Amino acid sequence: MMKSTTDQTDSTGSRFTSSPYGIGAQVGGGAIILLLVVAAAATGNLAAQSSAEQYNQLNQPGWAPPSWVFGPVWTLLYALIALSAWWVWRGEPWPRVRWALAVFVGQLVLNALWTPLFFGADLRGLALAEILLLLGAIIATIAIFWRHSRFAAGLLVPYLMWTAFAAALNFSVWQLNN
Repeated sequence: MMKSTTDQTDSTGSRFTSSPYGIGAQVGGGAIILLLVVAAAATGNLAAQSSAEQYNQLNQPGWAPPSWVFGPVWTLLYALIALSAWWVWRGEPWPRVRWALAVFVGQLVLNALWTPLFFGADLRGLALAEILLLLGAIIATIAIFWRHSRFAAGLLVPYLMWTAFAAALNFSVWQLNN
């Protein structure tokens, strides 16, 4: 059930100070977004079960982090990614955020594809091209989310920074192992 809202901006940059959705709908929407993000993470993990082993066997630049760093970093990033999408969704009626969330899902699909390309298929050059597309999609998502909530857009900045780092690492590993 939709609640009435006012067209104001709060301290988080959301257009609405309250959600147009009831608590049940907010929880349900959050659960759906969380499931989408978990599915993207799981796709990468399932596609490359031995990615830590493979990573450790690759020639790497001196600045490459140890394999154990990726799990905790991605856990935090996926939580921020889910919170960001939920914040945009809960802030405005669906017709106003539909496009923003479609772009969000698009970048999430690109996110899920990288690990199978890099580790599962050993296509590191194609994975580099894909991660560059992902960077563009993350930037587009941040720009679109900014129009709805500066807070939600800001939550994606660590994801952008880590993905840019991962792109540089992808390039270096690709070069060192060719």
